[in-house]
Amino acid sequence: MANLSDQLMALAVLAYLTAMVCYAGEYAFGRRSRIGQAAVRPARQLVGAGAPLDAGAPDQPAPPQAVARPGRGEWAGRIAVAFNAVALALHLGTLVTRGLAADRMPWGNMYEYIASATFVGSAVWMGVLLRRPTLRHLGLFSSLALVVLLGAAALIAYTPVGPLVPALHSYWFIFHVSTIIVSSGIFLIGAVPAAMFLVKNGYDQGRRSFPYTLGRRVPTPAAALERLTFRLHAFAFPLFTFGALIAGPLWAEASWGRYWGWDPKEVWAFISWIVYAAYLHARATPSVKRTVATWIALLGFVTMLMNLFGVNLFFEGLHSYANAGD
Repeated sequence: MANLSDQLMALAVLAYLTAMVCYAGEYAFGRRSRIGQAAVRPARQLVGAGAPLDAGAPDQPAPPQAVARPGRGEWAGRIAVAFNAVALALHLGTLVTRGLAADRMPWGNMYEYIASATFVGSAVWMGVLLRRPTLRHLGLFSSLALVVLLGAAALIAYTPVGPLVPALHSYWFIFHVSTIIVSSGIFLIGAVPAAMFLVKNGYDQGRRSFPYTLGRRVPTPAAALERLTFRLHAFAFPLFTFGALIAGPLWAEASWGRYWGWDPKEVWAFISWIVYAAYLHARATPSVKRTVATWIALLGFVTMLMNLFGVNLFFEGLHSYANAGD
């Protein structure tokens, strides 16, 4: 089972990479009008329905709209979604076989944490894609993030299958780690529309330097990207609050006899919580620009990466017993 899990992970990364290449093909060569027509057509129809008829002109039916055949870019996008779905299934198989091999939930070290959080992120992205197919062009950046994180997990964090250390044998293990994993995966996907909102908004305001030039190929309005960013973060924040500030301290008190001990992992989790809380507060404050609030959201994701990689690899603390993956 352990070897099968490793093989499935390699296949999942390969499938994500293939999906990324296909997403890139649609992003570079696809027709923007076709990607965004679902959002544009209802507005045009509404304007046409409300326009007054000329008094002297006979009523004529609206000319039928030509149905555009899918081009190469469109087919590349559809193939990308198919590979994304295959990668998600392989990713799930990786976690299931890893858990069966270890006879526990696959959350006991840094490698398993990254694999689980990226699985949540991939599942959330597929959910967003099913609900809003016009956002498919964001798949290039979401799959890129998944490939990079999974590659980093395999290169610097891989840990052979083994039992949990005694300190992790607690019912709080399920509550604390599961909510942190789910919220982290949502924050991961939430960072994608946040970054693209800043790119698209900058391009719309006339900026033509890199990376704002990427906004030329983004058909989704900047406002829609910003709203998606807010909804994803608003959903993830309560989960992260419970996992980091409620379940975590309660488990710490049960295991170490104190709720807070200035452990590097605890400190950086609290920093992340402060930054994400600041983002939600800024987003709800009318006087704060949406670009400023979005930069705060991206800063929050940077603190999450710092907690995952920087703290785990370069700091010693009470959480280092789980191969820096708690």
